[in-house]
Amino acid sequence: MITEIHTERLHLRKMKVSDSSSLFRIWSDPDVTKFMNVSCFTDENKAKEMINLLDDLSRDSKAIRFSIIKKESNEIIGSCGYNSFDFENEKAEIGYDIAKSFWGRGYASEAICSLLDHAFTSLKLNRIEAQVDPENVNSIKLLQKLNFTFEGTLRQYGKVEGKFNDLNIYSKLISD
Repeated sequence: MITEIHTERLHLRKMKVSDSSSLFRIWSDPDVTKFMNVSCFTDENKAKEMINLLDDLSRDSKAIRFSIIKKESNEIIGSCGYNSFDFENEKAEIGYDIAKSFWGRGYASEAICSLLDHAFTSLKLNRIEAQVDPENVNSIKLLQKLNFTFEGTLRQYGKVEGKFNDLNIYSKLISD
């Protein structure tokens, strides 16, 4: 499984526990976690637990998450990756988050494009999916910009903090 991807402005590197303080600063921002399937982090140990959980999943080739590092400053500005793989059906689900101070600068788009390229060329996948809260307008705009297709709404699909949430599902095929 790949551990790093480079783009023009970004270095995507498999998350490490040493990234926890940088990722905690991002994941403790309620504006960033508002549409994630986790509660806003209040303790850096939660970031370490999340990184360790994701590391276990990557060892089993079930998922892989990258820290998004801005090459110019060597600063971690978010995370992205494959939330799950289904190699039998040649598909994966992606996820991403960017620190609020870096929103609107094309970093998420650049990171996601690199994930798509890797998925379709190296992993030989046919389909990439993204599940998005219907109220997450910025993420929806990003997926539309990258020519993902809206497939529908999964009603009360997930439960966060005791409340059921709908999720919109978007996909992109290698043939798109």
